[in-house]
Order: sequence, then structure tokens, then C-alpha cells
Amino acid sequence: MSYDSVRERWLSDPEAFWAKAAGGIDWIQPFSRVLDAEAPSGRWFTGGVLNTCHNALDRHADSGAADRMALVYDSAMTGQVRRFTYAELRDRVAELAGAMQAAGLKRGDRALIYMPMIPESVMAMLACARIGVIHSVVFGGFAARELATRISQARPKLILTASCGLEPNRVVAYKPLLDDALTQTDHSPELVVLLQRPELHAELKPAGEVDWADFLRDAKPAGCVPVKATDPLYILYTSGTTGQPKGIVRDNGGHAVALHWSMKALYGISAGDVFWAASDIGWVVGHSYIVYGPLLAGATSILYEGKPVGTPDAGAFWRVISQHGVNALFAAPTAIRAIRRDDPTLEQASRYDLGTLRALFVAGERCDPDTLHWSGKVLGVPVIDHWWQTETGWAVAGNLLGEGLFPVRAGSAGKALPGWDVRVVDDSGAEVAAGKTGAIVCRLPLPPGALPTLWQADQRFRETYLSDFVGCYTTGDAGYMDADGYLYVMTRTDDVINVAGHRLSTGALEEVLAMHPDVAECAVTGIADELKGQVPLGFLCLKSGIDRAEEEVVSECVALIREHIGPVAAFRKALVVDRLPKTRSGKVLRRVLARIADGVEYAFPATIDDPAILGEIESSLLSAGIRAE
Repeated sequence: MSYDSVRERWLSDPEAFWAKAAGGIDWIQPFSRVLDAEAPSGRWFTGGVLNTCHNALDRHADSGAADRMALVYDSAMTGQVRRFTYAELRDRVAELAGAMQAAGLKRGDRALIYMPMIPESVMAMLACARIGVIHSVVFGGFAARELATRISQARPKLILTASCGLEPNRVVAYKPLLDDALTQTDHSPELVVLLQRPELHAELKPAGEVDWADFLRDAKPAGCVPVKATDPLYILYTSGTTGQPKGIVRDNGGHAVALHWSMKALYGISAGDVFWAASDIGWVVGHSYIVYGPLLAGATSILYEGKPVGTPDAGAFWRVISQHGVNALFAAPTAIRAIRRDDPTLEQASRYDLGTLRALFVAGERCDPDTLHWSGKVLGVPVIDHWWQTETGWAVAGNLLGEGLFPVRAGSAGKALPGWDVRVVDDSGAEVAAGKTGAIVCRLPLPPGALPTLWQADQRFRETYLSDFVGCYTTGDAGYMDADGYLYVMTRTDDVINVAGHRLSTGALEEVLAMHPDVAECAVTGIADELKGQVPLGFLCLKSGIDRAEEEVVSECVALIREHIGPVAAFRKALVVDRLPKTRSGKVLRRVLARIADGVEYAFPATIDDPAILGEIESSLLSAGIRAE
């Protein structure tokens, strides 16, 4: 089968396509309707009853796959490896779910999970799914103010946490952050359950807080509670433009069907294969492809506690692949660029046998062609860029490894996948010509697995995502589609720079800068200019071992932009920096860079990986005379 035949099958009868895909899921009660098109963005499999935890664990554990490895925990921080078969993981999850039931949690209640990358975090998510409790995972170590906002909105009956998380050269204490957050919210959970890690002991209050081991003592295993296909499985908060985070809702039925289908069709992963999404459970990638997707497919999922570099070196990813026989790796482009920066010739990779690896998937931020070409050349496997969002839950555009790859085009996120009717439009909503940049939208209805609404904010959902263009979901991304249907996602719509009336994509400029042989990573943002309104400013991170004057590299980068984009770009300034400010999920904070350069006050980003970077950037801008005192 090919991409064209799969997509044509969906286009000819979307409901039949997804009804067939739903056959890969165990249903307690069959759905009466495949699609409810009357819902704002469409609701899937109404009338159906199922349990996501059963589909992820029990149906494998109760079969000949009971002894198959379900989860492999590899901690580069502690040197520890723990493995769980499907039967073992099912039993541990059932025990935790039983303790939650004994504590009074029931279907529809919320539990907030504030934990690091350890097996108990995965067990907590699955235990919630097992008894119909809606989980809301908050990235471990998130700032108290942001944690408080999420507690106030989700109003959890239970909070599951740990004493600490581990970062290179430091231990992050979670309990003080949680305590601080609880003083900033009007909601008090009935119970806090805390897992003590050996690296740090946290003091518990005598009332309302309990040790994890004590919580599990005498717990009776819980069975799977039937839930409606349209019942929420989880709430995942993402940043909101108003300062209030948006609670993305994921329902049980559509989520299970879409992820199960995507594991084989998109990632080429079948039961018994080993899949590694090098992300965090606090992000949507961790939800979809560390926890649920691989387990729904009967595959082995890797849970990695560490970094791509520095734990201990740039060979960390290759060690994990070799040690655990990984068949497909899913990582952010920024992780690959970090590895390249520290080990440009991949000497570290030569120490390991990577023979099991079949493909590298990249997403989370646009993958520049240079990084894609380098990765493919050194690894000798297909490198597949694909594009999706927290809201979509799985890929909007990509390449179907499991159905026969079509040719990869560097810089493109592939073609629209079945379920997604992607268009590129101008400000009036009219489709633009091939190759012309515009807003990327998806025509309704959205496919299974996409958000049906925001948590207790239906009107905000409609206003945020469905009101800009009639009959379409607004992605907030800008880019273009070529004549063959390849989609190029270049930037967020508010990252388009207007230089003297010419609209330039930061992604297009970054693509050219990344071509320079000494540049490991880069970012471009627009800064204020009295004459042109805005002009681009580049930030360049150089590869390790480069022994050249920074002025030479900057001059050559300016020349590259002039050659490939033209004088219209007005690109004359670039700054060499040691590192770029990013979110913990790897996205570069371009708007923050712009505000620092313009000397404009900015809100401190709660998601920033290392706040000290902002001071470094500001000092560099002052020294270079780009920003005035």
C-alpha cells in the first residue's frame, strides 16, 4: 500500500476509514455513530464504551504477550535500568488504581500528576485511565505559580508527586514547589501522595499527605472501569496568549483509535517492536508516544531520564538505542542539533551497534534541511520530519513509514495524513497558490484524537481555534504547500517578520543560516527598526572546536542570507551566543529574544529550561550595541 492509496481510502469515505481503524481497539459496547458532525469540531465514536488502560495493558497481559516487555526505564542520571513486562506493569497499575479507589476517587474525578521521568509516573497515568479518573500531568519541577494555576483550573481530588527530579549536577526538590503552589490556589486536594526518591527525602505534613508506599499498603487491585468514548481521558495544559493556560481535553475513544492506527501506519511499529520517544511525560509527545501509543500497539516503550548530551556525553542516545534494541527514535530537532554540536563527526555513535534502528522521526520544532541531511547521512536510516501540536494529539503531516515511504523533501514536514484536510490561506480565508506563504488551517471536522474542546471552556475553544476562518481549525502556524502537496511549516503566524512591507518567515531565514558549516544551531527574530518597521536579528550557536573569529562567521552568514533570500531580507546583524533560550520541550523562545533585544519588558516564561540564559543574552546584546541601556 502507498500514501496515495491510504489517503484516497480516507477521502472516499472518512467514516468507513475510521470505523475500520476502530477495529483495532477492544470495545465493551460498540459505538452507535462513527462521527457526530454536529459537534463544533466533530466527536467520534459516540455511544461506544471502552477502557483505555485495558487496551494498553490488560489485553496484552491476558494473552500470549504477558511476558513481553512493556516498559524499559533507563536513567542516565542514576545508572539504573528497570524493566516491566505487560503482566507486571498491569499488576502494578491495578494496585495503584485500587489504592486510588480506596481513597474515594471515582470516574470523572481529577488527579494531578507532578512527577519526574520514572516508572511510577507512567503507572499513575494508567491507573487513572483504569478507573475513569481524568489525569492532568504537569511537568515535574514546573514553577509554583504555573502549577497553582493548573491546580485551580483542574481542581484535582488527588495530587501524585515525588520528592525530587534529577537534572545534570542538581537535584530539583518538588515538595517546596508544590507547597508554594498550594498557598497560591483556592483549591485544596483531599490527598497528596508522595514518592520518596533516594536522592532526596521530603517531609510530609501529618494531615492530608501520605507516603507512596503507605498509600499502596493493603491496596486491592482495581479492575477496568467502563467509560464512554467521549469521556475525557486527560487534561493537558498548554500556554495561553492571555496568560491563562488552556486545558486541552483528550477523549478516550478517538484517542485510542488514532494512536493505535498511527503507531503502525506512521511510525512502522508493530507488537514486539521497541519505540523510543525522547520526550517527557509532561508534554503531549510523552502522553501520546511514551505512554499510550506504544502500549496500545503492544510494543516496548523506552522511558529515558537524561539528556541528549552531558549525561554523560553526546553518545547518550546511541547507547540507549544499542542497549535496548530501539527500532524507531522520536526526538526534537534541537536534541539532534545538540548532539551534532558536541560530536559533529559522530565519533560517539561509532562506539555502539545501531543496527536495530530503522528510522529517526523529528518533531516539536521545524527541522532545518542541514540537520535532516546530516542525521540521515551519519545514521544511515530515513529521517522523517513530521508536524503536530498539543491540540492535535498526533501528527497532522508526515510520512507513512508503515505504508511505504514517499520521497522525503528536506525542510518539509511531509504531506497531510489521513484525517487532516490541510489548507494554506490568506487573511481572508482564501486558499493561496502553491509555494505562497499563508496561515495553515485544517478543515473541519477534526479527526479522532484531536481536541474536542477545552476543559470547562467550550466558548474559549470556539473563539481560540474555530472563529478565525469559517469551517476551519486555526493552527497558529504559517507556511506553504508546494504543488505536490508537501507542507512546509515555517513559523508561528506571529513570528512572521514584516520588513518594509515584505513578510519574511523566521524559519526560512534560519534554514539558510543553518547551511553555514560552523553553525550548530540558530534562531532569528524580528527587532524594531525606525525605517523598515522590523529587521531580522540572528542568534548563532557555533559547533564545538570552531577556532575562527566570530565576526568572520557573522559576515559569512549575512552573505548567505543575501545570496539565498536577497537584499529584501535586510539581514545585517547576528550575534554569536553560547546557547539559546528554550522551553523544556525544546522550542526556542523567539518572542522573548525579540523583547529582550527591543528593551521591552517581558513576562518571565514559566516553561524556560534555564532562566540564566536570558541574562546571558541581554549582556551579549548590550556588549554588541544591539540593545541600548
